[in-house]
Amino acid sequence: MSDVLEAIKKRRSIRKYKDTMVPKEIIDKIIEAGTYAATGMGKQSPIIIAVTNKELRDKLSAMNAKINGTDADPFYGAPVVLIVLADKARPTYLYDGSLVMGNLMLEADALGIGSCWIHRAKEEFESEEGKEILRSLGIEGDYEGIGHCILGYADGPAPKAAPRKESYVYYAE
Repeated sequence: MSDVLEAIKKRRSIRKYKDTMVPKEIIDKIIEAGTYAATGMGKQSPIIIAVTNKELRDKLSAMNAKINGTDADPFYGAPVVLIVLADKARPTYLYDGSLVMGNLMLEADALGIGSCWIHRAKEEFESEEGKEILRSLGIEGDYEGIGHCILGYADGPAPKAAPRKESYVYYAE
């Protein structure tokens, strides 16, 4: 089995984190992997916002929880949130951003960092509050939130992979 396939099979979503901050040099390596995701025609429609500021992280958590109709932390205590957004002017923006998310999670796992894709970035950044966050960071353009890649040190073992369903693949030979 290839090293890539082994890494893909090993990676799991982590939903409980220690409050220990991930070092910036590790975050940067994870982000670099995201920037090398395939994108339509190589146009690189996504952007990544690395949130390590606790105040902003907690604000995003509250926004996300409200959209989800809960007051629980949707980021499961993870201290780092990588927000992936993509330029809606590109017809492949949703797929481009999704591939970035996949690369981020695979590299995080390779570096011993837990991760999980958290939804509702679309709704967050369609809100006036979300648009104001982007403006405060100097981000202009028509971006759609694709997802949040939460990062941190897992507080416990990774879950086991579910068995793959039998009807996953069909061959047309």
